[in-house]
Amino acid sequence: MSKKITKEEFLEKLKTDSEFNSRYGRKHITEGKMVLPPCHYGFQVYTRELSLNERNELLNKATDRNHKRENCFSDEEFERETLQDCKAFNIPTRAISLMWNQRSVDTFLGLPFNIASYGLLLEIIAKAVGMVPDELIGNLGDTHLYLNHIEQAKEQIGREPFELPTLNINTEFWPTESGECGIGLLDAIKIFNSFTNDNFCKCLLEEDIQLSNYRSHEKIKAPLSN
Repeated sequence: MSKKITKEEFLEKLKTDSEFNSRYGRKHITEGKMVLPPCHYGFQVYTRELSLNERNELLNKATDRNHKRENCFSDEEFERETLQDCKAFNIPTRAISLMWNQRSVDTFLGLPFNIASYGLLLEIIAKAVGMVPDELIGNLGDTHLYLNHIEQAKEQIGREPFELPTLNINTEFWPTESGECGIGLLDAIKIFNSFTNDNFCKCLLEEDIQLSNYRSHEKIKAPLSN
């Protein structure tokens, strides 16, 4: 019969016994060999139709001018002309949101990276399906701040944030329905299938995705806690 150990003894053995850690540690958990699920276990997306005003705002941004349509005498005329202009400039008709599920959250070291990663994923999906990125929602479970991260968190909170950068995604060389790069609507199925291609993903991250006017403070070091 195997000897039962306390929680404290279990955690200590994970830190000091490499063989024990290999058998019962994170790798063992994420491979599905234990009941405890991995920290990240899925995401889902949902869409909604953009209102007429929202589409008109996108139209104004795309054309860099204000579409007041002063010659329209009724709501029906305004709607008809707005929809015509939106179609002419290929303005999206729907918005898409993403929600991810996370069992365990390291607030200081992990959560900022998680938010950025899923935010980028939402932007990529929105580009592929021709929609506007909308809400990013984290369904977070065990959300914790470790004792040896408290001072670092206080320092982070006390900083004055910089202006947010602009994310630019170049889709010129993404697969299209026409089969020719840069011509016609993007082919979402081919794009998602391309994610299994290491070369496509490398190009996507290194060349097609760029941040403009990005500024950051000096890094704050914090130990990885288990």
